[in-house]
Amino acid sequence: MKTRFRLKHATILIACFLLALWVAGCAQEPSTKSSSADKNADVAGKSATSETKEFDLAVYKNNDFLITPQELKGMLGGDELALFDCNKSDVYAKEHIPGAVGVGLHAFSNKVGKPGDPGWGTVMDKADLKKALDALGIDNDKTVVFYSDVFQGPGADGRAVWQLRFAGMDNVKFLVGGLSYWKELGYDVTSEPAQAKPTTGVELKDYDESYIATKDYVSDNLAKQVVLDVRTEGEFKGSQKAGEPRGGHIKGAQWMLWLDLLNKDGTPKTPDEITKIMASYGVSPEDDFVLY
Repeated sequence: MKTRFRLKHATILIACFLLALWVAGCAQEPSTKSSSADKNADVAGKSATSETKEFDLAVYKNNDFLITPQELKGMLGGDELALFDCNKSDVYAKEHIPGAVGVGLHAFSNKVGKPGDPGWGTVMDKADLKKALDALGIDNDKTVVFYSDVFQGPGADGRAVWQLRFAGMDNVKFLVGGLSYWKELGYDVTSEPAQAKPTTGVELKDYDESYIATKDYVSDNLAKQVVLDVRTEGEFKGSQKAGEPRGGHIKGAQWMLWLDLLNKDGTPKTPDEITKIMASYGVSPEDDFVLY
């Protein structure tokens, strides 16, 4: 099964990673451990502390791009970590994880022109991407972590991780639960900005174009594959408040809010839960489908 993402709209969100977890996780044997949903329920309704049980990644087979808050906390301040906040600048200025550098919503995307122009919002070419990574001190050796507050922003951390994984960087991680879960666990935040330490020498692989759904690909497969619009319902119905150059949605697309794949604390739902959600849209783990 291949999940393709429509880059034209520049709305590659956390949904892509949750569904990547789902694709691999559904094939596993049932676990005898408590599910992550059960563990998250234990956390809810009581004061969180640093002693809270670590989120269980074992139920997800394809979890190498995830990092738990507990694991990240143990790495803070170390030279082996490069940490980035993908919230809007005002959210970052108010509070963020200590040591995180604010990179905003489109750190690795082409921004020439305006939304809707050819190429706007798509991943930078390799030469420009390398310059951006060098300026941020990102290389192939550090553990590179991105996060956002999924309930205040558009999930730009999911896009950043996907873009760098797309470029072959397997040392890039996505923080489980983002800033909201980090705070629920009682971990420190700060308003003190952090500065990147530039480096050189990052190596990128050729982009895997099979994971991109171009306009022609979507058009040619509308009757063959499910197309899911994971934006807000307002955007799906025509709102342009988020900067859309044109209201509405791709003809034939179904609306699925990306937040529906998350628990109330921002952590991902279990593979079984996601399977049921996707089945309601006519998608099974074996199917090809498109997200935008």
